[in-house]
Amino acid sequence: MSEQGARASGGPRQASAIFAATLDLLAEQGYEGLGIESIASRSGVNKTTIYRWWPSKDAVLAAALVHSDLLAFAMPDTGSLRGDLLALTREITQLLTGEQTAPIVATVLAAAPRRPELAAVAHTFFAERLTREQPMFQRAIERGELQPSVDPAMIMDLLAGAIWFRILLRDQPMTPEYLSSAVDLVLQGTAATR
Repeated sequence: MSEQGARASGGPRQASAIFAATLDLLAEQGYEGLGIESIASRSGVNKTTIYRWWPSKDAVLAAALVHSDLLAFAMPDTGSLRGDLLALTREITQLLTGEQTAPIVATVLAAAPRRPELAAVAHTFFAERLTREQPMFQRAIERGELQPSVDPAMIMDLLAGAIWFRILLRDQPMTPEYLSSAVDLVLQGTAATR
């Protein structure tokens, strides 16, 4: 994240170092091992600076999940809803299987049901993602590919849920054929295909 991006996200100039340290520590030590002191030590930023911007480790973690470059990807604009959803499902798959990102995602998903604070962090993260995905669905409506009454959140829940279930619960590899079939099945269910 650039210094300008850090300022736009409501953080100090050192936000990128703080976010990187937060996510590294989360991946290495889990949620319980994450603390403001360890974030300060790892990032080289004084803990008073961190507390000035974020009152708790949950607040730092929420900001890191939403604003870190590590978990960021550009929203696709391929010219079709099917193409956009295929590109987006490939990005989700990469987040769940990438060497740097898989431990972070797995830790957050595993800990959230037992930790209300972390569940709120995950809620913030997914709400921000859905907001960023809205233009993709609006373009599809404007192109006549999607009925305005279709809920974009349900489409993303169905697709992301299928990916998470296959990778995290079934421990099966994700294939391009599976992603293509999942996208086609969801689109058929929305009556979006012509």
